Amino acid sequence: MASTKEYLDFVLEQLSGLDEIGYRAMMGEYILYYRSRVFGGIYDDRLLVKPVPAAVKMMPDATMEPPYDGAKEMILVDDVDSREFLCELVESMWEELPENYLTLNMSVRQSFCHIQKTS
Repeated sequence: MASTKEYLDFVLEQLSGLDEIGYRAMMGEYILYYRSRVFGGIYDDRLLVKPVPAAVKMMPDATMEPPYDGAKEMILVDDVDSREFLCELVESMWEELPENYLTLNMSVRQSFCHIQKTS
């Protein structure tokens, strides 16, 4: 089942306290970026994040689920209603995320959707 644009919009609104949040549609799902690094995605209307140490520390009892069959497990974020928690989670993960090779490829960057924070 593909994720809905409505759920993506909800998650992006929850993360609107952060600058440089972006997403990219991929095969009915959405890859999420913070400051050009992938931190997770929306899969079947579930927010999943990479299991970096900061995320594990903030959600020690969280469920691990694969985004799709055959994929590595990611952390299911249950507390999507708390803007403060989500922003703190994503911000704390950033230094532990690998740099994104997409930032080097201009043709891909041009198709990347950025959400600009309005002041």
